[in-house]
Amino acid sequence: MLNQVPFTEHDEMYMARAIELAKKGRFTTTPNPNVGCVLVKNNQIIGEGFHQLAGQGHAEVNALAIAGNSAQGATAYVTLEPCSHYGRTPPCAEGLKKAGVVKVIAAMVDTNPQVAGKGLKILSDAGIEVAYGLLESQARALNVGFFKRMEQGLPYVTCKMAASIDGKTALKNGQSKWITSPAARQDVQLYRAQSCAILTGADTVLVDDAKLNVRLSELPCTLPTDLPLRQPVRVIIDSQNRLTPNLALFKIQGDVIIFTTKVDKSLQWPHFVKHIEVSESNGKVDLQAVLEKLGQLQFNNVWLESGATLAGKMTELDLVDEFVFYLAPKLMGHDAKSLVNFPELTSMQNTVDLTFNECARIGDDLRITALKTH
Repeated sequence: MLNQVPFTEHDEMYMARAIELAKKGRFTTTPNPNVGCVLVKNNQIIGEGFHQLAGQGHAEVNALAIAGNSAQGATAYVTLEPCSHYGRTPPCAEGLKKAGVVKVIAAMVDTNPQVAGKGLKILSDAGIEVAYGLLESQARALNVGFFKRMEQGLPYVTCKMAASIDGKTALKNGQSKWITSPAARQDVQLYRAQSCAILTGADTVLVDDAKLNVRLSELPCTLPTDLPLRQPVRVIIDSQNRLTPNLALFKIQGDVIIFTTKVDKSLQWPHFVKHIEVSESNGKVDLQAVLEKLGQLQFNNVWLESGATLAGKMTELDLVDEFVFYLAPKLMGHDAKSLVNFPELTSMQNTVDLTFNECARIGDDLRITALKTH
């Protein structure tokens, strides 16, 4: 039955530990969510685990493996409702039931239609005490991309922008290396590594000859698992088929998706490059259609790292969920290139309004995260 008793300080402590465990999977779990589990008996942690990789053991299974027979009579703290369906692995709700767990506290109900309360019902019907809603906002923040895909069929898009403090991204002659500090560029690698895809436009690839991969040597921390680094899929918007196979992007292994309105079949591409035709909008690739396709491909989080035109268009179309600004303590003047390109605004009521979420010092620079104000 559902427990309505207020949660205790100990409950919060154990759930906070489960959330920290869940974060360890953020480089490897997609398309699955990040989940952590802590098993407690007589105020002692007897087992804990997190989900590492799709197709491998879920957090509850890994925690139960450590606890063994001691799990009988224990309380399970899990950051997401235990699954109830057979997928690549058996349902965790059944595993907890068979192990003899007497109480399950979930941070939140899973919005995946295959689960959506069914896991908690299995447990409750078995006489296990069930509660949910503990540290829910923190747990939801672990999987904003997964939940958006479950609820809307779209990935969560984060737009990265790096600029001088007067909002410029390059000098008039195009020079831009480097505006931000090495620490800020390392921080970008960390964001890339947590993303399912890096999205950019053909202009960025052609001008910078960008590879758009994660450089392991530049990550500011060691990965929390022994699993190999997951390279995000590199996704390019190329409405006019301007890309060619001789670019640096295509000389390193790793999946690439090129979205275009009509595939040019005259060129020979590496085997890891896939072209996808989508509908056009005003003579260019329909960006909404791109995100819908990425959602169908089970992409949870997309890292938008592009020039001013694509970033501006994505923002104008309300396709960006979050912004990450890196601001360097430099002034570049009015002739330098601006952060985003918008159609001319004639009223302050038409501005794009953001809500600051976080501000942090990264090396010599500031990192400001902001959410679109709706």
